[in-house]
Amino acid sequence: MASHLEFESVVSRFYEPLYQFAFSLTRTEADACDLTQQTFYVWATKGHQLREPSKVKTWLFTTLHRAFLESVRKQTRFAHQELSDATIQSLTAPPTTVHQTDSVRVLDCLSRVDEIFRAPVALFYLEDCSYKEIAEILDLPMGTVKSRMARGINQLQGMLTNDLGSSFGQIQKEANE
Repeated sequence: MASHLEFESVVSRFYEPLYQFAFSLTRTEADACDLTQQTFYVWATKGHQLREPSKVKTWLFTTLHRAFLESVRKQTRFAHQELSDATIQSLTAPPTTVHQTDSVRVLDCLSRVDEIFRAPVALFYLEDCSYKEIAEILDLPMGTVKSRMARGINQLQGMLTNDLGSSFGQIQKEANE
């Protein structure tokens, strides 16, 4: 029974951050849910092998990231056609507040950052992981994490600047009409 309670404690503590990380990687709710559930399934079956309880967070994020990479490999081998993101976005209602709009814009830009840079940036900004934790989660040297963070942030800033410039240009165009 204690094992069941420990499992529930881990799920309640880490479900939301894992889901957010999965969503930043996959860009779809369904895939993010699947990855998160897969991670907790692996935890339920193999979590007892973890020797150091303080490493639960790192273990879960690493497991999720590896499951994501495996799903990407499978998708490239067995490609299938889905509805375009533009079609799906046109069916949803726009956010009602400036804060939500800004968050949506930033998350959209983050989803367009090159995949190799996306995970470290998402872990840093969305999950408040340190560079050391990111290096452990992604199984990368610290220098590689720092390099990918710098390049990912540059890409993100460039996209945000371009989006802001095009939005400002659209506002000016509408004002002149």
